[in-house]
Amino acid sequence: MNICAVIPAHNEAKTIGYLVEEARKKGLDALVIDDGSSDQTARIAKEKGATVIRNDKTIGKGASLRKGFNFVIDKNYDGILTLDGDGQHDPEDILQFMEKIKESDAKIVVGNRMLKARNMPFTRWLTNKIMSSFISSICRQNIPDTQCGFRYINKEALKSLELSTSNFEIETEILIEAGKKGYKIYSVPIKTIYQDHKSRINPFLDTMRFFGFIFRKRWTSKD
Repeated sequence: MNICAVIPAHNEAKTIGYLVEEARKKGLDALVIDDGSSDQTARIAKEKGATVIRNDKTIGKGASLRKGFNFVIDKNYDGILTLDGDGQHDPEDILQFMEKIKESDAKIVVGNRMLKARNMPFTRWLTNKIMSSFISSICRQNIPDTQCGFRYINKEALKSLELSTSNFEIETEILIEAGKKGYKIYSVPIKTIYQDHKSRINPFLDTMRFFGFIFRKRWTSKD
């Protein structure tokens, strides 16, 4: 399969080189969307063999991913594998996704950190459990870890999704859109890795964005 690793990154010079290098060792091309970084993220990614799209200013994870998706759709790929640029996803787990795709012909596969969540901060674990239960009910299928950004999406499935969000709610939007289109969403167990840096998720602002997004989706839904 011809798969492109799509990696949104903002000031991730410490981790981006390793991620690109390991993804390419697994046979994937790499596309890094540098979201207005002030460090050497773009330069390091290019040196390691990635194609780089650079935003002149920070536009958000969702907007960066959508830009990456549009780029990949126009290329000769079978699908994409998204990873976060901060090193919280272990590239070795790429093999788990490949096995699941081969055995089930899955169109969408989401990483599941909840089976190996000992290193996950309790507040994040609890929030993830609540949100995953809520979003699973909307999608009408069980998705154990809806907030995990480590996921595979088949190209044809990706083309069918109507995405518009610009920030972290992109993770939820993808799943709700996939559920509306009738796609079965598979999961694979992955490792939980947390670095020393501060999370970029703003608990108040991003929670408000999430519920605002859910409200708009439910209000405008024809189902």
